[in-house]
Amino acid sequence: MRPMRVLITRPEEDAAPLAAALGERGIEVVVAPLMEIVYSDGPPLDVAGVQALLASSANGVRAFARRSPRRDVHVYAVGDATARAAADAGFADIEGASGDVDALADLVCQRADPAAGVLLHVAGTAVAGDLGGRLASAGFEVRRVVLYEAKTASRLPETIRTSLETQAVDGVALYSPRTATTFVRLVADAGLADRCQSLIGFCLSNAVAHAVRDLAWRRISVAHQPDQRAMIALIAEASSQPG
Repeated sequence: MRPMRVLITRPEEDAAPLAAALGERGIEVVVAPLMEIVYSDGPPLDVAGVQALLASSANGVRAFARRSPRRDVHVYAVGDATARAAADAGFADIEGASGDVDALADLVCQRADPAAGVLLHVAGTAVAGDLGGRLASAGFEVRRVVLYEAKTASRLPETIRTSLETQAVDGVALYSPRTATTFVRLVADAGLADRCQSLIGFCLSNAVAHAVRDLAWRRISVAHQPDQRAMIALIAEASSQPG
């Protein structure tokens, strides 16, 4: 019997560490991003008066690192993958939340002082939740700077089409409602929705699971908390089960 093989739909930079972690556990992967990250060019960012960065995604950290040489700013990261991206970029003063925007807001409220300066939210054109509103209501000044755009695929990548047509994968790892919605739409447009009946949908959160509910899956499995560690554990547990 061949090892479990999982389709990873994350952007290239995010897919690489997930693929490596699954590979260490004997799980094969097929990487087929449904989203491309396009970074915004511009002058160096002004961080005068900024007490900390709010990083609600790893791409926000990477985008900031492209636009500023400063690595001495405190970073509040939404989860472990984002905290790891900050460390890889050269930041040393990092605190991570448990994986979603509400947890990030709670962490900042517990640890930061509204009087200590501006919080700079490094973000993309689309954001989940209302991080700024939550923190503003707690007395913080939040400045959001848009540094990248996440562009979703307009057609099903050939790698995914082939994987579904040949039943070469056993599951699909889905990390965001936006990616999940894109997957559902493109698979349906390609006339391959029925091929998901033999697949496990590995979902980072209940919101992601809700976004794929219109497809008939073998089953939908949700990580016990919305972070990379929990997703890896979820997939590894499934790979160890017979059938």
